[in-house]
Amino acid sequence: MRHLMLGALAALTLTAAGTAQDGYQPSPANLEARRWYQDAKFGMFIHWGASSVLMDGEWVMENRKIRAAEYERIPPFFNPTAFDPVEWVTIAKNAGMKYIVLIAKHHDGFALWNSAVSDWDVIDRSPGGRDIVRLLGDETRRQGLRFFIYYSQLDWRHPDYYPRGRTGHSAGRPDAGDWPRYLDYMDTQLRELLTGYGPIGGIWFDGMWDKPDADWRLERTYRMIHELSPATLIIPNHHKAPLPGEDVQTFEKDLPGANTAGWNTAEIGALPLETSQTMNDSWGFRLTDRNFKSPAALIRELVNAAGRNANFLLNVGPMPNGKIQPEFVANLHEIGAWMARHGEAIYGTRGGPIPPRPWGVTTQKGDRVYVHLLDWRDRTLALPPFPRAVKSARLMDGGAPVVVRQTLEGVTLLLPNRPLSAIDEIVVLELGR
Repeated sequence: MRHLMLGALAALTLTAAGTAQDGYQPSPANLEARRWYQDAKFGMFIHWGASSVLMDGEWVMENRKIRAAEYERIPPFFNPTAFDPVEWVTIAKNAGMKYIVLIAKHHDGFALWNSAVSDWDVIDRSPGGRDIVRLLGDETRRQGLRFFIYYSQLDWRHPDYYPRGRTGHSAGRPDAGDWPRYLDYMDTQLRELLTGYGPIGGIWFDGMWDKPDADWRLERTYRMIHELSPATLIIPNHHKAPLPGEDVQTFEKDLPGANTAGWNTAEIGALPLETSQTMNDSWGFRLTDRNFKSPAALIRELVNAAGRNANFLLNVGPMPNGKIQPEFVANLHEIGAWMARHGEAIYGTRGGPIPPRPWGVTTQKGDRVYVHLLDWRDRTLALPPFPRAVKSARLMDGGAPVVVRQTLEGVTLLLPNRPLSAIDEIVVLELGR
C-alpha cells in the first residue's frame, strides 16, 4: 500500500497511462463479476509476507533503508508454522466477508507463490515449502468465498525496475536496467497466477504512482488479463479517475470522493467502487501499533461505504508466525455479529435515493430503502421527497413501526427514542410500486 510519507506529495499525473485498454468493452462474464462484487460489499485484505518478520509494517525495507542484499537474509526467518488457511478463511467468513484479497507480491518483490521466473519466492527462499497463494486460494473457494490477488507493480529489489521511481533508492541496485524486460517479468508472473492459481476474482494493482509518467504498458497487461480470465476484475490503486480497461475504482483509506488521506482523487467514475481500510494504523504487522479502531467505528465506515455504493475492504496484517493477532480477531467477531443481524441492509444493496447526509446514509434493494441513522438523536427526521410513496416504515431491530408523514415537500419520520448503544439505527421503508 501507499505509505503515509507519500501523502504530502503533489497530485500525480498518469499521462503515459492514457495508453490503457482503449475501446475495452467488458464481457458478459466481467459484467456479471462486477454485479457479484457490488452485491458482496465486504471483503478481507491480507498484508503478509517476508517483511512481517521485522514486525514493522510492509514498508520496512524502504523505511529502514535496507539494501536488497541485506533484505535477502530475511526470508529464511519467514517460517509461519502457525499459518492455517482454514482458520483465516473461517475468520473472514464469520465476519460476514465475501471475498479475500491476498498480497501475492508487495513492493519488496517477494512472491508468496512458486514463481517459475524467479527464485525470490516463498518456496525457494523460505523454510516449510508452503505455497501460500495456492493454499489460501483453494481454501477460500472451498468455503464459498472468492479469491483476489494484490500485485505490486512497484519493485524495490528487481534490477530492471529502472529508471527508479520516487522510492527504492536505498536498495543498492546498479544504476542501470531494462524497463521493458521488467514489464515482461511482471506480465509473466501475472500469467502464472491467472493460469495456475485460478479462478482469480480480481487483480488489485498498486504502485503505479511510484512512476506516474512511465509507460506501464497497461494496454498489453490489461488485455492479457481480460483475455486469459474475462471475469477477473482489474482494481488499480493509482488514486486517479478510472482508465480504460479497469473494472473497479478503489479509494485507499478514504470513502469515495473524499481525500482525507492526501492522495486520493475526488473524481468518481462510473465503475463499481471500493474503500480499503486498516484496523489500526498499519497494513502489515507492526508490533507497536496499538491504535486499534473500535468495531463500532469500522461498522460505521462499512455502512458509510455502502451508502456511497462502495465495497468495504478491511485489512488484517497477520503476525510472522501466521496467526491473525487477537485484537483483529475480536474486532472481526463483533463486526460479524452485527452483520448477521443487519446484513440485509448491506448485502446486495446499492446507494439509496438520498445522498449521504451528516446523520447517515441510505441503501436500497428493490422496493426497500434502508435509512441508516448513524448520528441522530432527535425524534423526527425530515427527508426529501422519495420517487415513490412510502407504504410502511419499521425499525430493523425489533420491528417497531415508525410513523411516516408525507407531503409534496418531503417525508418525515417520527422515531422512537434511540438506544444509547445503537451503532446504526436502521429504518426500513417499503416503497409503493
